[in-house]
Amino acid sequence: MARRKKGQAISGWINLDKPYDLTSTHAVSRIRRLFDAQKAGHAGTLDPLATGVLPIALGEATKTVPFMVDADKSYRFTIAWGRTTATYDREGATLAESDVRPTIAQVQAVLPRFIGEIEQVPPAYSAIKVDGERAYDLARAGETVELAARTVRIMDVRVADAEDADHVTLEMDCGKGTYVRALVRDIAAALGACGHVSALRRTRVGAFTEQSAVALELLEDLGYEARQSEALLPVETALDDIPVLAVTDEDAFRLKQGRSIVLVPRQVDAVKARLKPGSRTVSAMAGGSMVALCEMRAGRLEPSRVFNL
Repeated sequence: MARRKKGQAISGWINLDKPYDLTSTHAVSRIRRLFDAQKAGHAGTLDPLATGVLPIALGEATKTVPFMVDADKSYRFTIAWGRTTATYDREGATLAESDVRPTIAQVQAVLPRFIGEIEQVPPAYSAIKVDGERAYDLARAGETVELAARTVRIMDVRVADAEDADHVTLEMDCGKGTYVRALVRDIAAALGACGHVSALRRTRVGAFTEQSAVALELLEDLGYEARQSEALLPVETALDDIPVLAVTDEDAFRLKQGRSIVLVPRQVDAVKARLKPGSRTVSAMAGGSMVALCEMRAGRLEPSRVFNL
């Protein structure tokens, strides 16, 4: 007899406003316990010192996590001038100091260098694996960590505020894999200054924004299942840029069995008109519920992920 899974078969997304000094892993654990969910996962790690949008998937929503990991993101962060640290944030040991305080005009002048597809070397204190070990574990052990540059995409980076001569706050819209701490390192170097991240907040992950994010304390204060469910977003929230195709109950049954279905020409044309360049992924729905994520090939939908909702 198969062992019964612990927890409730609850599925959906929580748009968590992650608090300061909490790891993403611990945030997932607390949400999972709070909802008594069988499965949980997050879409894109946030440093403990960062706050903001951390989408957490429960149950069947975990099958859509890869789409959120690949989603575009937005950040707001503050550079503190005068000190470069080992981690490029305020917690790291001081590596260098400088009296250089770049003006707003000087910062704005170098920002265009960092817009578009650029080569970025990730910080040594990152979760990237080197010979099977996390880079930050090697760095903390005193080992020299050399990471290869990788191509990242930054759509925009702009000055949002400059509260005093020692600080400037920037906002950035970027693709996956972009490190704010590495960007701050490179901006400071371009200006001949020392600087580090003194505050970092993620304001958007795909369709999840800070305006709709829910504080952990509020979720805990709701206290009982009926109220907590008000914060639960549908599984398909993570798939806002994927075409949706309504299918019949009969076709839904076939897809859930892992079998493909044939589309009529008008359905093929309608889906093709909404597909992103290079993508074949289509979301099949029936009766208002997710049925499967499918690949469209030669006029057929072939299920790649089936949902039990």
